[in-house]
Amino acid sequence: MNLSTLKNLLGLGAQASNLAALDENNNLCREIAQTRLLDDYVYTVLDTELTGLSARREEIVSIGAVRVRGLAIVPGESFSALVRPSIPLPKTSTLIHRITPEAIAKSPPLAEVLPGLIEFCKGTLIVGHHVGLDMSFINRACKKNHGQPMTNPCLDTMRMAMLWREKRTPSHYEQYNLSISYVLTDLAREFDLPRFTAHEALGDALQTAYLFIYLAKKIAGNRPLTLRELFRAGQSWRWYM
Repeated sequence: MNLSTLKNLLGLGAQASNLAALDENNNLCREIAQTRLLDDYVYTVLDTELTGLSARREEIVSIGAVRVRGLAIVPGESFSALVRPSIPLPKTSTLIHRITPEAIAKSPPLAEVLPGLIEFCKGTLIVGHHVGLDMSFINRACKKNHGQPMTNPCLDTMRMAMLWREKRTPSHYEQYNLSISYVLTDLAREFDLPRFTAHEALGDALQTAYLFIYLAKKIAGNRPLTLRELFRAGQSWRWYM
């Protein structure tokens, strides 16, 4: 009897959700090894727009995601949805992402959007800029509606940018220089990347995808880099679950 079978018999194995796609996703994610090269993985680069900044009170109003395979953006493979929140949309929120109450009045709630997003992300590594925030909202909804979170390993382009800056300028002063920005648009400008509309979920997902590909290649340099080596290079990171 192997360890996995024993855990299941003792009730310690992975718990099933009420959504087949979520269970399939989580089973696939358990099989992801960290020993493969970065360009061997399939990534889903995503972004969410919110009703506000509070991680406890706010809700998702828009989700955008694009596919990266072989460290290249895959044309035509994307996910985009407006979401109708259960709370009023503040005017300050509309000023940031330009989504109006009228625009989302007939949009589906997040519970109806989640299955499609989970299907799109199935078995992939998830990438985002400050990805822990995006995944905290998505997984809160997954737990509420389906009983389990998505367990996809995640990479944070903000942390990768910090790592790349540390490799280029290893002085302690530069690491704590308050004039340095890790805002997505500022990094895109600094690295001379293609520019997309800011604070628009699909546009920010595309922006993050370009940043991710740029940083992955820069951090790897002239040698192949595995996912495990990337995580070891940023040991203060975590796998957002």
